[in-house]
Amino acid sequence: MTNNTGTEIDIEFDEEDDEDTLKDRFLTFKVKNEDYGIEIGKIKEIIGIQDITPVPEMPKYIKGVINLRGNVINVVDIRLRFGMEEKEYDERTCIIIIQVEDIEVGMIVDNVNEVCVIPEEDIKKNTSLNKTSKSSFIRGLGKLDDKIKMILDVERLLSEEELQELSLD
Repeated sequence: MTNNTGTEIDIEFDEEDDEDTLKDRFLTFKVKNEDYGIEIGKIKEIIGIQDITPVPEMPKYIKGVINLRGNVINVVDIRLRFGMEEKEYDERTCIIIIQVEDIEVGMIVDNVNEVCVIPEEDIKKNTSLNKTSKSSFIRGLGKLDDKIKMILDVERLLSEEELQELSLD
């Protein structure tokens, strides 16, 4: 996988990695002009944008489904989920496949940056962030050098009801 500068991002997703190996490691990505991070342990893989089949009567931010090696994966546009304007997908647009409960979900992001280490003590858990629906997905703010990365809580991206609806076969 290459990032927005054209360099390779070396990410290995091995189910045998223990929590200590993945501790404090985050995949960082951009949505609009903001930097976000997701715990590496929640990520299954990263793929380029693909043809998405729309599913009727889903919220606007659930763009539809993709067929990934025979598995049907629901795809959420993070811009729309966060209440931002829609953006046309380009060569930098990626889908990050994450595991939420027992369901694999694809997250469409503007571009993937890098894997970085943000120690737990450098993540500020601000309870005032959870006051609005847009920020309720934010677990905390991670300090990395002189930059701030918003750390997502992927378990809160979709409600229990939405997860149940998506898991129906």
